[in-house]
Amino acid sequence: MTAQYDVAAIGNAIVDVIAPSDDAFLAAEKLVKGSMQLVDEAQAIALYGRMASAMETSGGSAGNTVAGVASFGGRSAYLGKVADDQLGQVFAHDMKAIGVAFDTVPLVGGPATARSMINVTPDGQRTMCTFLGASVELTPDDVKPEIVEASTIVYLEGYLFDPSEARRAFAKAAGLAHAAGRMMAITLSDSFVVERHREALLGFIDGQCDIVLANEAEVMALFQTDDFDAAAAQLGARTKLCAITRSEKGSLILAGQDSAVVPAYPVEKVVDTTGAGDQYAAGFLLGIARGLPLAVAGKLGSLAAAEVIGHYGPRPLVSLEALAKAEGLL
Repeated sequence: MTAQYDVAAIGNAIVDVIAPSDDAFLAAEKLVKGSMQLVDEAQAIALYGRMASAMETSGGSAGNTVAGVASFGGRSAYLGKVADDQLGQVFAHDMKAIGVAFDTVPLVGGPATARSMINVTPDGQRTMCTFLGASVELTPDDVKPEIVEASTIVYLEGYLFDPSEARRAFAKAAGLAHAAGRMMAITLSDSFVVERHREALLGFIDGQCDIVLANEAEVMALFQTDDFDAAAAQLGARTKLCAITRSEKGSLILAGQDSAVVPAYPVEKVVDTTGAGDQYAAGFLLGIARGLPLAVAGKLGSLAAAEVIGHYGPRPLVSLEALAKAEGLL
């Protein structure tokens, strides 16, 4: 059956609040530079009050990825939980405005829509404090068969691996996808996710996943080693296809006996690394969904990552499709 969507993603529906910062502010707030930590709603409100003037944009890792797919001219859908509140309405409007199918029923009478407070230092590093709110209330009932079965690739966000109901939703999506002959992909999301759920993630990768995306730190944490080559080899042996990003070193793609080393696209100035991995995933997954060679899929990912780190915000500000065509990639 011909797919209606190139990529459907399941993840935390989050509104990003992004502000410039410096190392002194991080130290005063006792925040570890470059990290992501969970906070409650009161902490999020208090931190917001102390941050510099901020921009607000619909985000969430997997949400950013399908936004990138749409910018490439791809067909994408999103499954994620927001509350029936103002930020939830903003999130839904933003997704639909860029052409992403999104109709998950909002949560009524529970926690507020999730938001991530992101402080960006002059070197482009982002330090995140995230209130998960309604996003972790996703249940298997929110996984719509008509979306999963109509998507070439179903992409799961590792950040959602914590709540038991969300993990059940992942299992349901995997069952539906494989029964329909679709591919399952997951991103490891963050080293802290790997450290919390290492054994469960390995089991899920072994039994349910066709594609794994990770960065250098995450894959080494997954296999508890400081040897990148050894960790990459182990991941490559456990999955059909994996892509590992390495910041300015580019990315490594492994698919059985095939592999590709893809250089990073040059960037005049790194402004904000928020969304770099998400946009790499957008280009890479779109390339795989369209049957492009591994190296071309990786170049699409690198191109998207380079665009997004050149400005504030986790989503592209220009057409990724136009950039890709100018580079001869699409």
